[in-house]
Amino acid sequence: MDFTPTEEQQAARELAARIFGDLATHERLTAAGTGTDAELWKALCAAGLPESVEETGLLGLVLLAEEQGRTTAQVPFTVSCVYGLLAVARHGTEDQRARLLPGLRDGTTVVTGAFPAVAGTGAVRVDAEGRLTGTLDRVPWLRDATHVLVPAEDRTLWLVRTADAARPVEPVDLTAPWSAGRLTLDGVRGERLGERLGERLGERAGSLDGRPSDGSHVSPSGRPAGGSSHGTPYADVLAAARIAFAGLQAGVCAGSLARAVAYTSEREQFGRPLSSHQAVQLRAADAHMDTESIRVTAYEAAWRHDEGLPVGEHALTAAWWASEAGRRVVHAGQHLHGGLGADLDHPVHRHFLWGRQLDAYLGCGTELLAELGDLLAKGAAA
Repeated sequence: MDFTPTEEQQAARELAARIFGDLATHERLTAAGTGTDAELWKALCAAGLPESVEETGLLGLVLLAEEQGRTTAQVPFTVSCVYGLLAVARHGTEDQRARLLPGLRDGTTVVTGAFPAVAGTGAVRVDAEGRLTGTLDRVPWLRDATHVLVPAEDRTLWLVRTADAARPVEPVDLTAPWSAGRLTLDGVRGERLGERLGERLGERAGSLDGRPSDGSHVSPSGRPAGGSSHGTPYADVLAAARIAFAGLQAGVCAGSLARAVAYTSEREQFGRPLSSHQAVQLRAADAHMDTESIRVTAYEAAWRHDEGLPVGEHALTAAWWASEAGRRVVHAGQHLHGGLGADLDHPVHRHFLWGRQLDAYLGCGTELLAELGDLLAKGAAA
């Protein structure tokens, strides 16, 4: 395996770093409050960065998500690319791709996702006519979205226009300022992602393209970008989302650590920089190793996804590192700033909030380990 970025991936990453660095500043983030920076979103789309993901794949998105996380930029970039552009490009019909991809490329269409599917009373149900009923709690960037990708109770995927919901989106405050919301679906008609001509809406076929519905890996299916799906579309999108958000966490941690290094190199105690103390060095070194572990597991999982290799275990591994190690890193970043870390006027607090939010969004370490253990056990039994 080779994680070295291609020329296209590296060029996109450098461009993203420049735009995020120039526009996602402490002053602009403060002015945005808990909302989205519309000017930054326009700049990213005008530069063609969402469109570039279609060519550079999930690994390219992970590289760009790192840059978003490094600056905690308040835009729906990662979420719309993974739940919208990549999901539609990989699993949409020819008609869906023709209708939706142009808007996803230029940013006029924004898709978020209500993942993972909720079991039990909170599940979204779909009838034979493609009408969805249920409540979607705490959906990230829902207030900015034109569509939401909804996994139904049977794990089929449905695109719903937020404007079609019976009730308007209710704002929800999360730990991080992700413009989240709650959406109530009361018999709203959805569009099944990947529905083929002649396939009945609501048909419980498990997979949308005739592949097995047990999530097992199959050979590449020849998607437009040259990769493959992995099991059902639901399993594929969930794995891609876990990997993309792990990349986002790698950037959040790198940004937190960079601020801690800068602060401890300048702040003096007893006539010496804080960074010269062994305890500070060890804490920072541990945070660096955790950050690199998040990054390398996300890169490997993204590379395998793009190559059409089995990815379920690797996506869970990347998500576990992002959850567990990410929490340790952002706590270390706060700690190394001392009392200043608790000051909302200092930018390091944003990395702490994003790190904790990503920990919760990915499912928390113990939940991910339990799922990974079940997956490994099933593989061993097979």
